[in-house]
Formats: sequence, C-alpha cells, structure tokens
Amino acid sequence: MKDKPHDEAMAALYSEEPDFAIATLNAVLQDGDQTELMVALRQMTKAFGGLQSVAEKAQLNSTQIYCTLSPDGNPGLSSFRAILGAINMRLAVH
Repeated sequence: MKDKPHDEAMAALYSEEPDFAIATLNAVLQDGDQTELMVALRQMTKAFGGLQSVAEKAQLNSTQIYCTLSPDGNPGLSSFRAILGAINMRLAVH
C-alpha cells in the first residue's frame, strides 16, 4: 500500500464525509488561526472538484484562488464566501 500525502488523504476524507468537512471548518473558524483555515480550505477545494473547478464556480481566476488559499493567503469576505459557495458551504453565525 502506498501512503498518500496528508492533503490528499484529507481531501479524500472530506469528499467521502461532507459532514466531517463542515465540522472541521466550523472548528477551525471557532478555535483555529488563519493558517489552519487556509490549509482546510485548500484540502476542501481538492475534495470538492479541484482548484480549477472551484475557481470557475466561485467566479475567481485560478491564480487568484491559488494565492488566496496559499499559507500566506488573506481572503476578503467576498472571496471567502465565493469559495465556500463553490464547495456547497456557506458562512453562518450562530
């Protein structure tokens, strides 16, 4: 058996368990930091169609989404909402 890189393994898990993806994102938003959020969003982008597909659905160019989701990325609210919408999630406050 060949080991998968961590990001690929997490993307596969999120793809198979969308509720886990939602729970993870909620936990990161509650207790995590910006870097953890960008990692989770990158993995979820892979899980739910890949960078190019998510960029098209979010109406962002692939370079913009790549930079936004980089470890140093700092997405604006509109980009964050667009990316979440492209992976069938939304931002909510409870």
